Amino acid sequence: MKKRLLSILLVTCVFAAALTGCGGGKQGNGSGTDLSDEQPTPGGSVKVGMTQDLVSLDPHQTADAGTRSVVFNIYEGLVKPTSDGQLVPAVAEDYKISEDGMTYTFTLRDGIKFHNGDPVTTNDIVYSLKRYAEIQGEGSAFSVVEDVKAVDDKTVEIHLNSKNTEFMPQLTVAIIPESVADIGKTPVGTGPFKFTAYTPGQKLELSKNEDYWVEGQPYLDSVEFSIISDMETAFLQLQSKTIDILNYLTIDQTETLKSDEFNIVNGSMNLVHGLFLNNDYEPFTKLEVRQAVCYAINRDEINDFLFGGASRLIGAPMVPTIARFFNEDVVDAYPHDPHKAKELLKEAGYEDGFDLTISVASSYSQHVATAQIIVEQLKEIGINAKIEQIEWSSWLQDVYQDRKYEATVVGFDGTLAPSSWLARYRSDSSKNITNYKSEEFDAAFDAAVAAPDDEQKDEAYKELQKIISDDAVSAYIEDPADFVGTTKRVGGYKFYPTSAWDLSTVYVKE
Repeated sequence: MKKRLLSILLVTCVFAAALTGCGGGKQGNGSGTDLSDEQPTPGGSVKVGMTQDLVSLDPHQTADAGTRSVVFNIYEGLVKPTSDGQLVPAVAEDYKISEDGMTYTFTLRDGIKFHNGDPVTTNDIVYSLKRYAEIQGEGSAFSVVEDVKAVDDKTVEIHLNSKNTEFMPQLTVAIIPESVADIGKTPVGTGPFKFTAYTPGQKLELSKNEDYWVEGQPYLDSVEFSIISDMETAFLQLQSKTIDILNYLTIDQTETLKSDEFNIVNGSMNLVHGLFLNNDYEPFTKLEVRQAVCYAINRDEINDFLFGGASRLIGAPMVPTIARFFNEDVVDAYPHDPHKAKELLKEAGYEDGFDLTISVASSYSQHVATAQIIVEQLKEIGINAKIEQIEWSSWLQDVYQDRKYEATVVGFDGTLAPSSWLARYRSDSSKNITNYKSEEFDAAFDAAVAAPDDEQKDEAYKELQKIISDDAVSAYIEDPADFVGTTKRVGGYKFYPTSAWDLSTVYVKE
């Protein structure tokens, strides 16, 4: 087993670092969110590498974390998250919640404008929230909204049909102008950068919003998100300084970067990373088989090989960042135990194992590398797994939308609302790619959302994670460490507890 894993590690290292080889000392700052103590200076531009194309520039249609991270720079909601996980007013300058928790009243920020120069109106806010609710449909967090109305030219009221103490984080929904017919083709928001041009498969260009409401920001004049087909090429471009910033490096890639030319900052991806199983696919219809897969996977091995042990292990679809709701008790529910895994397969009638195809988006090196290690670990219990690498667009269609897959390695994100991490497991959720169906879970989820006080809500969400763990819906591995490489000319990079590559705080030091 060790020899096979060593072989995989070497292949992964070559895959990730290409001609640079493996080894060397880890450089840069180990945990910071800001790359420099210098005072930010205005002007200049940076290029950010990303290995997937954008799904949509319509902020109400984005389904993936990568696209949301990019459009974070273009659009804003009534409130927005900060890097330390707080919610602060954005398009709104103030808000209040009624004593019964059923009415949210927002006051529009003075003088705030869209990128096209038009003032933001309360009608735009009503339009945006109603449009988003309609697109998301029944079962979304916005299904509790009874009505949205403009009280006057400064005030908007949101009326709920039932109390939801987690509703405020949902109001990061982008506010867009009612006058723009096709927001996906002509992106217009209130964020720190405005849309300049987009060439599918190549790049997205943004320029500074001179009217941005945060004084002094953004510092950069322009930003380019360079879409690069694979991580190997992207890493080579970082090394050659063709791009300035690249996320999702492996530990081996960080060790090849020279400390006098690059900075390394590390944080968390805030993703539920794992081997997701199609519960409608035979033999995953059987609990014992799903449990066997969970016992077969050695999460520590994956963490050590790919992330130098820096990732945080999980046992259910919730990340440790949301500490209050995170259930520590399920983290070690399935310790690595190949013998027990074989016993469970025998009990389920699969003593000789079975064939399995793991579909993985080729643009994400950490998913591919994780799948490679899992293939070797599953061999130990007789499961003959193979990897099918597909384009990201194909993954979104075949796996995410059509659910035509057997297993997949991917990471799912959420918002600051705990329900967002677990809502996809409701039987009627359009995002339920695992095809998990449980009346017990559905009832418990509704109870968790409706829980009237903090103590009950904490326990309710921990119980939901236990249900998911007991049912072995999928093999949950980790919240991966995010190693970000930047050239020395760049400062001000920050991590967020949600999907966000915030370029408003980034600056050029030269």
